[in-house]
Amino acid sequence: MPVPQQPDLTALPSSSSAQRAAAVLVGSGTSGATVDDGQVLRRRLPLSFWISAVFLAIIVLAAVTADWLPFVDPVEDYDPQALAAGPSGEHLFGTTSNGNDVLSIVVQGARTSLIVGLFAVALGFFFGGLLGLVAGYFRGWFDTVISAVIDILLAFPALVLALAIVSFKGPSLTVVTITLGILAIPAVARVARAATLQYASREFVLAARTLGASHKRVIFREVLPNVVIPMAAVSLVAVAVVMVAESGLAFLGAGVPADTPSWGSLMKLGQGQLDKGAAHICLFPAAALFITVYSLNTIGDTLRQRFDVGRGVL
Repeated sequence: MPVPQQPDLTALPSSSSAQRAAAVLVGSGTSGATVDDGQVLRRRLPLSFWISAVFLAIIVLAAVTADWLPFVDPVEDYDPQALAAGPSGEHLFGTTSNGNDVLSIVVQGARTSLIVGLFAVALGFFFGGLLGLVAGYFRGWFDTVISAVIDILLAFPALVLALAIVSFKGPSLTVVTITLGILAIPAVARVARAATLQYASREFVLAARTLGASHKRVIFREVLPNVVIPMAAVSLVAVAVVMVAESGLAFLGAGVPADTPSWGSLMKLGQGQLDKGAAHICLFPAAALFITVYSLNTIGDTLRQRFDVGRGVL
């Protein structure tokens, strides 16, 4: 068997070990990848990432422009001649048992789910990230207290707590968003604390302390930029979890008000029509929720793997 010809490493500059490594990769037949700065092997994003990104972009665009799209009002307008009718040329996704257009409710429900998901995660990341930063940086008794509170909140059934808060305050978009944001705080705080413990003892942090930098400067200028990376990596997954929780609350009748379009409330409405041959009322909002959550998880996992500096490829 002929031996494949190896690249001549002596022809490269003697001070460029990274370029030598790149030449070895290229000469050994490595395809579909290039070496950037001799350290990171950049690979193409998978097809599933782009499919998920396109679908998510369509959902976001439809939610933002829902008021200008040529759809009927999902609550006020109804067709008395088509009650629980299947998909047709006039109603692409069919109608509900009240004669409302299912497609209009699905599009408007996307706005509700995205609003709750984004604002709830932003609320949880702000307060949870702050608590995790302070607990992981100062440690001691403050870390012990914060960690105990986090463990208690994580051990308590989240759905039961959400139902209790929403039932006490009354169903509204604001109450549901704040409630789910509160439930996101302990999970985010744990991620932020773990990342802070990892970076708080690094050399650059110790150097900043030695030079007399204040705790505030060290936390926000040295530790926070590194902690944001793992926190941002789980942000899309957290949005997906919150969207599922919002739909679950709406399905149980403890979510947004009845006059607010929601995927969960539409699935609840269609539950009573399953035995009457109107499965489309549940099918379309459930499919929209499933594909949206799958897209968020796919994009989040891909970005986490791509920008995870702890995983070397050389």
